[in-house]
Amino acid sequence: MADRSHLSIGEVLSLLQGEFPDLTITKIRFLESQGLIDPERTPSGYRKFYEPDIERLRWILHQQRENFLPLKVIKDRLASGQLDDIELEPEPSTTPTTPAAPAAPAAPAVPAAKPAPRPAIAVGEIDPPTPPRVAPATSGRGRGRADLPRNRRTRSAEVAVPSLLDGGQTVVSMTRDEVLGATGLGAKDLAELEKFGLVESSTLGNTNYYDEDAVLVAQLAAGFLGHGVEARHLRMYKVAAEREAGVFEQLVMPLLKQRNPGARTQATERLDELAAFGARLRAAMLRQALREHLGPS
Repeated sequence: MADRSHLSIGEVLSLLQGEFPDLTITKIRFLESQGLIDPERTPSGYRKFYEPDIERLRWILHQQRENFLPLKVIKDRLASGQLDDIELEPEPSTTPTTPAAPAAPAAPAVPAAKPAPRPAIAVGEIDPPTPPRVAPATSGRGRGRADLPRNRRTRSAEVAVPSLLDGGQTVVSMTRDEVLGATGLGAKDLAELEKFGLVESSTLGNTNYYDEDAVLVAQLAAGFLGHGVEARHLRMYKVAAEREAGVFEQLVMPLLKQRNPGARTQATERLDELAAFGARLRAAMLRQALREHLGPS
């Protein structure tokens, strides 16, 4: 914002992705289509985000991630001017301030490392996931927990596997046409994904709506389709995921049945840990299976 007072939608995405890694241009446009944000437009139609627009968007994203509020509730709070329900982390101020009295020189502080913003996934372009870093297991029950993330909201960006209980908690909901536009799939391709149970939708009236997980599956499937991998071939991932979920369910159900926040948090942490181990195990076994074709590294 050095040369002008506003940012483009791409610049807003780069600005906020460090704080909200799952943010995409599609989600920003969706929030605009639902009337939660209303950026100014240039004569040629490009969005112009000023500082109040960015703070408003940041507040909405906080409410989605931290409070899991429905879209209607967030919209009502915005309409009533309730933007101070949570404490937002202020952006560094560019306004000059009166310098304080000189103090004794101190050792320079080492800035904390920030995760690099992840670029938005373009149509047909899927970024390969980074294998999560899992600390070596130690002996005894609950091994490896000490070195794994304890809080899913503040865990390191190096852990590529999100909390399994986070899915479906956002307000992203797209129609069939919006999914096709966002993923580049054809209507027949999406129908095939639904036929094999890879993508599911909910019906309201005469319209089918797809949540964020369904859109992500469709987007990933579009990447596979670009390499000639059809929906029927991808069913193996659904079968494997269902079997894995069955095992995890047996391990966490005793905690979830306790119906108290502490037990649910513990169940979430356990699922995160199991998911991280599972992701690394699948990657290792895939390399092992392809080793003779890939040759020595």
